[in-house]
Amino acid sequence: MASENDSGTSRTGKLIDARKHSRFKVDVDVKIYSRNSSRVMGRTVDISEQGLAGMVQIEIPLDQVVRLEFELPLGVVSIRALVRQRSAFRYGFQFVEPGSYAQELINRFCDELKLRNASR
Repeated sequence: MASENDSGTSRTGKLIDARKHSRFKVDVDVKIYSRNSSRVMGRTVDISEQGLAGMVQIEIPLDQVVRLEFELPLGVVSIRALVRQRSAFRYGFQFVEPGSYAQELINRFCDELKLRNASR
């Protein structure tokens, strides 16, 4: 087993992904409702059980809780999320409603994608 050094790489030189949940590419419209603006439209990049990355052309302050609305094959999702990071127009959102119906839809969607990827 390779150990990790201070640079976030293993001694074998491979990058280590410290994420707890796998990310899956998903490209759908997302509506973002924040306190500072009525509605901002964006496009998702990827999703995990913990959060979502999306491209947004209007600035959203970090550490703000917003409501995200988007559609997955299992249904429409409306969930609150914390704006965790920003890199140019790409934002990272962390879901903050554990146990909600929306979170259950997201978890089921990610589980289906895990199974689909494992069978390849």
